Amino acid sequence: MLMTAGTVVRMRAARCWEEGSHSENSSMSQCAYPEDAGYLKCDMDDASETHEESLGEEAFDTVNSSIVSGESVRFFVHVNLQVQPSQAAESELPDGCGLLHTSRKYLKLKNFEEEIRAHRDLDGFLDRASIILNETATSLDDVLRAMLLRLVHKPDNTESDCNLDLLMAVLFTDAGTPMEGKVHLLSDTIQGVTATVTGVQYQQSWLCIICTSKSLLKRHVCISRLVRPQNWGENCCEVRFVILVLAPPKMKSTKTATEVGRTFATMFLDITFRQKLLKTRTEEEFKEALVHQRQLLTMMDQGLTPSLKHYSISSICIPKSHQPLQQKDFFPVGKGIREDFARRFPVYPLDFTDGIIGKNKAVGKFITTTLFLYFACLLPTIAFGSLNDEITYGAIDVQKTIAGQSIGGLLYALFSGQPLVVLLTTAPLALYTHVIRGICDDYDLDFNTFYAWTGLWNSFFLTLYALFNFSLIMSLFKRSTEEIIALFISMTFVLDAVKGIVKIFQKYYGTSHGNHNADHISVLSLLGLGTSLNTSFHTALNTSLLANPPELTSVSSRSAEHSSRETAVLSLLIMLGTLWLSYTLYQFKKSPYLHPYMREILSDCALPISVLTFSIISSYGFQEINMSKFRYNPSERLFKIAEMQSLSLGAIGSAMGLGFLLSMLFFIEQNLVAALANAPENRLVKGTAYHWDLLLIAIINTGLSLFGMPWIHAAYPHSPLHVRALAVVEERVENGHIYETIVNVWETRLTTLGASILVGFSLLLLPLPLQWIPKPVLYGLFLYIALTSIDANQLFERMALLLKDQASYPPTHYIRRVPQRKIHYFTGLQVLQLLLLCAFGMSPLPYMKMIFPLIMMAMIPIRYKLLPRIIEAKYLDAMDAEH
Repeated sequence: MLMTAGTVVRMRAARCWEEGSHSENSSMSQCAYPEDAGYLKCDMDDASETHEESLGEEAFDTVNSSIVSGESVRFFVHVNLQVQPSQAAESELPDGCGLLHTSRKYLKLKNFEEEIRAHRDLDGFLDRASIILNETATSLDDVLRAMLLRLVHKPDNTESDCNLDLLMAVLFTDAGTPMEGKVHLLSDTIQGVTATVTGVQYQQSWLCIICTSKSLLKRHVCISRLVRPQNWGENCCEVRFVILVLAPPKMKSTKTATEVGRTFATMFLDITFRQKLLKTRTEEEFKEALVHQRQLLTMMDQGLTPSLKHYSISSICIPKSHQPLQQKDFFPVGKGIREDFARRFPVYPLDFTDGIIGKNKAVGKFITTTLFLYFACLLPTIAFGSLNDEITYGAIDVQKTIAGQSIGGLLYALFSGQPLVVLLTTAPLALYTHVIRGICDDYDLDFNTFYAWTGLWNSFFLTLYALFNFSLIMSLFKRSTEEIIALFISMTFVLDAVKGIVKIFQKYYGTSHGNHNADHISVLSLLGLGTSLNTSFHTALNTSLLANPPELTSVSSRSAEHSSRETAVLSLLIMLGTLWLSYTLYQFKKSPYLHPYMREILSDCALPISVLTFSIISSYGFQEINMSKFRYNPSERLFKIAEMQSLSLGAIGSAMGLGFLLSMLFFIEQNLVAALANAPENRLVKGTAYHWDLLLIAIINTGLSLFGMPWIHAAYPHSPLHVRALAVVEERVENGHIYETIVNVWETRLTTLGASILVGFSLLLLPLPLQWIPKPVLYGLFLYIALTSIDANQLFERMALLLKDQASYPPTHYIRRVPQRKIHYFTGLQVLQLLLLCAFGMSPLPYMKMIFPLIMMAMIPIRYKLLPRIIEAKYLDAMDAEH
């Protein structure tokens, strides 16, 4: 491999050896690669090669510093994995040959400025220092035995059951094999190498040996300085320093033997540091040199490490800066819109041709994603359309909701700057509609006109936000704040599903229909849900979904007979079945069954398959059980413009106040969801258009308001799930933990365009066959959307850490950089903020919900002013970082 001169840390695995005329003693051959002597090299498997190649340029980043004499630093580690004794005996050949598995892995340098464990590893060593100066032994076995004796005979040693011979045996690969004493190799080492244009040169003056043993209770480190350089074979010809790291096998991912070895290996890479250690005369001087080297490495990392997160909602459009926003950032008027247009217009044709024309085609993925998006948009649209029909007395019904969804989705798919964002009408928007209906009833106002004026004022304020570049304010939202709001939205989906199934049980699961109403009211009062639209928005949602209009419900003796416990139990099973099947198919791509292409298709079509399957089961498999259907009343006129002149100036002024609060909800939701879709880990490359998209949302909702259709804005979690559906995902392994990473995303307009067209054609399917989809399937959809949306939510992951063993902690960036106690403190503070959002967002008082956007804005000063008084700012920034 050709590369510029640099130093690398390599994890070196053993090779397959073939016995020949090799006569060197065992101590001279443990680090050697005697290929000249007729030994057979066993390369690593394809998976390991693929993983190493996947590191790409990241594996060859260089760190320039005077500490390492301008050389780039890197690790390459040896892991010699011996075969089991029984396997070795079976495979032993008459000539005494054996097999040894070889594995190679690059290790990153320890970052002393960011990784808190680097300092703790060194502090732990300094507190219980085991340093051997001027070791006179010449063989590696004698040196290691002396180091183990030093560890065992320490005054504070707690390893009472430690077996010296057993530890010595674990250090080498030949223990327990029939070829013991012939192939004597170290099992696990870390060694520095320098990659040059002519090949790889090993740093031969030091060697880090790591070992895990079940007999150990804690970690131990011993450093030995030899009196004279020793020749222990190829790549170990002049060893002066030996670092021995021992640890139990079950440790936290940042406390393993490899991680501790990485800490000391990073320090010993510096030749100047090693020369300084040669001049030390006492253990205290040796310790002082270690402390000084740590300070130098920390200073180096501070100077070379980029800021943790210079962006919040876009690395291209809205960079996050430590400089506060100034008045000049919002001028000139329309600057952000012009920049968005200039960024996205050149790639506009590619939004239609990528994946369709060229070598890399993704037509199948586009089709499956379109179907997923169609069902993910249609069912919530029906649900909220039924709710709007209930609370507006038919002024906004299912037909208008589907029509508005289709028209708005088409316009956004064609003209938006970020077409991967999905638009939907949501629960908070239905809440505002509910409030407007109440105001119109109280003051005898025309609902369609007052609704239209509220929508027009909302669009007016959104236009001002777009023209004056107000989306820059969203750069103040840190990742932690975004994830709190995202988790809250996921919780609302779960709450809607739970409340819906509870209402079904309250209605049907009883021994007598005569006392149903009394029991129903008593249970509702205990749960605090209420039946009035004026007390609970979510109850209104469930009430509308549970309603069976007389004109659509055929009352017969047979259906009445079974409309009791069977309906309740079947509804629960249908909901859980929809969740189970959809999530199982979603995870099917990770299973070993079928062809990978088929697994991907089943995973992408998880939602359509589960919805259709359980709709058929419910409608045809259990025809004798009455399942209530969503409310549907056909509109007399689908497109009818409101009479704008019928309101007084006072009423128009009142609509302006509601429009302002509504615009804040639109502003936060639109930008926040777009930020989550454009997150850096999604690797989108065509740029963003926050200002232009906000203006487009204002234009779309202007038309919807005039025709009395529900408002729409960017929807969570549909937008991030849409990005995920179009992504090419790879699984990678780090320290035994499997994680998924996005390689690239197909940035296309065709999926949202196709889904919007299909939603429009769904008007032809009303009332049947769409009414064959039972409400429990809708609740299962809500649970599925909530479950899949929390997969990559860091807040949820850190909450799960409270229930995990430390040895099972994933090797994430915040685990490495932040003390564990600080992580749990930060998680607890986020949970408190989440509870604050729930107190307002899930309040039974509709007017309290209307100020919910103000609570979301209040989280900015909480993050910047309050949290730094509790947790250090550097730890907050580390947990808000992407990597």
